[in-house]
Amino acid sequence: MLKLLASLLIVGSLTWIGHEYARNLANRPRILRSLKSALQILEAEIVYSQSTVQEALFAVSKQIPQPISSLFYDLASDIAQEKEQLYPVWELHINRFHQKQPLQAEDKEILQQFGRTLGQHDITQQQKYIRLGITHLERSLLEAEERNQQFGNMSRSVGFLIGMFIVLLLL
Repeated sequence: MLKLLASLLIVGSLTWIGHEYARNLANRPRILRSLKSALQILEAEIVYSQSTVQEALFAVSKQIPQPISSLFYDLASDIAQEKEQLYPVWELHINRFHQKQPLQAEDKEILQQFGRTLGQHDITQQQKYIRLGITHLERSLLEAEERNQQFGNMSRSVGFLIGMFIVLLLL
């Protein structure tokens, strides 16, 4: 009876790990698409509405779904309180966001590079940097979608199969 319970626990936990990995693989493209949309809205707010960075960040937070919405809202709120350089606030929030979301280190680096230029240039230069950030996110998005297609379903199965293999070895 104890062996059966331990076997079920091993198979169940490794299957769960496989499903969690697959869920993270599936969530990364969704997050990257939302970030790309957020940068497009940010571009429109800065270039066409000629809003300040803080106003543009608040506008993005109202138009994008969670969790991106809270990222931009928190950024805008902290910028209002900080009254100093934008990048330290940006970096802090991107680091927190990266810890909570299934993003890769290269995704974090794209966002941090973008944050270094945000609010530092005139409108036309800012538009170029936003477009560059969008381009980098598109490249990362394609890689994330390919990775999800390659490894998404496989990771679910591999978790279960490794669990079964360990159980068979223990018996």
